[in-house]
Amino acid sequence: MSVLEKIRSRAGLLVGIIGVALVVFILQSALESGNFFFNSPNTVGEIAGKSIDYTTFNAKVQETIEIQKRNSGQSSLDQTAIDNVVQQVWNQFVNELVIQKEYEKLGISVSDEELYDLMVENPHPTLIRYLSDPQTGQIAPMFADEKTGQASPEKIRQFTQTMTDEQESQWLQIEDVVRQTRVYEKYNNLIKKGLYVTSAAAKSAYTAQNTMVNIRYAIKNYKSVADSVVTVTDEDLNKYYNAHKNEFKQEAARKIEYVAFDIAPSQEDFDAVMEDMKSVAEDFKTKKADEDSAFVIAESDSRFFDKSFQTPGSLSPLIDTTMFKAEVGTVVGPFRENAGYIVAKLIATKNAADSAKVRHILIAYQGSGASPTVTRSKEEAKKMADSLLAVVKKEKNKFADFVEKFSDDGGKAKPADKKDGEYYMGKGGDYGWINSTSGFVEPFKNAGLDNKKGDVVIAESNYGYHIIEVLDSKGSQKKVQVVTIDKAVESSSKTVQDVFATANKFANENRTNEAFQKAVVDNKLNKRIAENIKENDKSVAGIESPRALVKWVYENENGTVSEPMEFGSKYIVAVITEVKEKGIAPLEQVKEAVTAKVITEKKAELFAKEFETALATNKTIDAIGAAMKVNVEQAQNVNFNTNAIPGSASEPSVIGVASVLKANTFSKPIAGKEGVFLVYAEAVTPAPAQTDYKAYQQAQMMQVQPRVDYEVYEALKENANIIDHVVKFY
Repeated sequence: MSVLEKIRSRAGLLVGIIGVALVVFILQSALESGNFFFNSPNTVGEIAGKSIDYTTFNAKVQETIEIQKRNSGQSSLDQTAIDNVVQQVWNQFVNELVIQKEYEKLGISVSDEELYDLMVENPHPTLIRYLSDPQTGQIAPMFADEKTGQASPEKIRQFTQTMTDEQESQWLQIEDVVRQTRVYEKYNNLIKKGLYVTSAAAKSAYTAQNTMVNIRYAIKNYKSVADSVVTVTDEDLNKYYNAHKNEFKQEAARKIEYVAFDIAPSQEDFDAVMEDMKSVAEDFKTKKADEDSAFVIAESDSRFFDKSFQTPGSLSPLIDTTMFKAEVGTVVGPFRENAGYIVAKLIATKNAADSAKVRHILIAYQGSGASPTVTRSKEEAKKMADSLLAVVKKEKNKFADFVEKFSDDGGKAKPADKKDGEYYMGKGGDYGWINSTSGFVEPFKNAGLDNKKGDVVIAESNYGYHIIEVLDSKGSQKKVQVVTIDKAVESSSKTVQDVFATANKFANENRTNEAFQKAVVDNKLNKRIAENIKENDKSVAGIESPRALVKWVYENENGTVSEPMEFGSKYIVAVITEVKEKGIAPLEQVKEAVTAKVITEKKAELFAKEFETALATNKTIDAIGAAMKVNVEQAQNVNFNTNAIPGSASEPSVIGVASVLKANTFSKPIAGKEGVFLVYAEAVTPAPAQTDYKAYQQAQMMQVQPRVDYEVYEALKENANIIDHVVKFY
């Protein structure tokens, strides 16, 4: 019996269910992806030794897509949404084949009685999330207690009684989500409770972290001897590699080098648009005033007819001076601007004030940018503004009172740092002097500058309706209304074909990596590099929507040269220059890194012997430093938690040894990251004695336990050897 049935079997249960969109539960996390090819082309991956068949996987993907389309009311999903669905379904398979098996082994489950409690009596946070508005986080009123705003068990019971079949199906999905979430919590809590820090371990850690050591040390840096002095043999490399293979674990990745052939308009394309715009300019000259708007919208790429008036310096430099001297009706152009051409026409001129002193009353409406609390409609706001305008014109002396009573402008409120009676911008609707460059919306500024002292007018902006009184004005300047027809120059089909032909010729003539590299140099091409491309990567720097490229990289061998591939406004020809498979990198692939490690080891052995020789004949750290011709540094209060010591980077090996030295003793030579160290402990301050380590013990447990939520899941996935080839199919 489901919990829903249990709810319905109880007395006093009434109506309804939510109409929120529901999704299938998945434990979200970043997945490790494997990267070798399967024998079966229909396998999307492998989890814990089980191959995931494409047909089965895709059926689940399509089912989830249909659910999301239905819940969102959309007829289709964009690529990003589809990618998310695919990842969700993959995560669900991981959850079922890896995590659920662990629960079953341990016998962890959630009974119907417990689930009822989580769904009704004590709603689980996961359920609360589904019952809440995703924007505000508030529980929907149909589920909320009127007094507390919290989830009401009684309302939840009531709403489960009259559900439609579809709503019931959704409710059962929530049950599954909550059940799985609770099992996950139990599993993690079980592991957390199994983690323990003993009092002895707590005492040891406390002592190590609170014992302070003052040290002096000498360091001989590896860089003090050239690498060429050290002889490295193949035997040395193999010996180091075999002893340190785990250092060279890697994820599958690819490296490519590529050249891009940009698809850019040719001179022929520019010339063609220029000729077209010349014809447009001639037609524009013949248009009457009432025809201009339709003509501009029809001919312009931007489809925009600009009604605003401009001041000197605000137009394009190509037409600014001309338009302020021209007569109304003048058409200029075409001019080349950016990646296209423009034709401009002077529609009207007028004179306006250089500056004006204004005050206003703002009547906002729901959805305008003034205030989220305004509920009136736009029509109601306009009617109110018109009525108030008539009153204000008759009673200007009450303008400030009208501001306090009717204005939705937040600027009217007195700032906390102002005293009663003290002026501030916005007081009584007064915003002082404005000009064409003031930081106000254009309709507001224009209303102030275009009208004369004493005028009261209405201006509409995205904030609502402004009732504006011009208190004063100064100066006069000419304004012009200029409309432009813009047309971008795009690559013609011939241009695109020519670019493709060039890219194709390059690809066909250079089918090997060697030929590719030589051609890049010979043709002086700009070669680009993309490293560490993972099989599931959805982005590659410099390449738009590179999914096809990533698929190609993982379907071909090292050294393969691609055919031209189109990405955005370019064709790309790429060559695979490095292939890394998941697992231990082969020696040849990491030979450079291994060589550097061996050189460092050999230098460390050499320097250690030099320190030992100096230590045998010298009794002080200063004498040893002089004998070795290296500086002697000092560090105070070094302990196990010290991050770095003066004169060096992080040196955990050195700090670890130094923190346990006894006073007046030398360490043995220590091979660090930057060089070989010899440390002398001048003084040791023991950790203050403690009689009880429980608090310290508890603090350490609190540091360890939160890691369970992430690290256990990651460990289970790693142990399952997850191999993900989903990207090849979507």
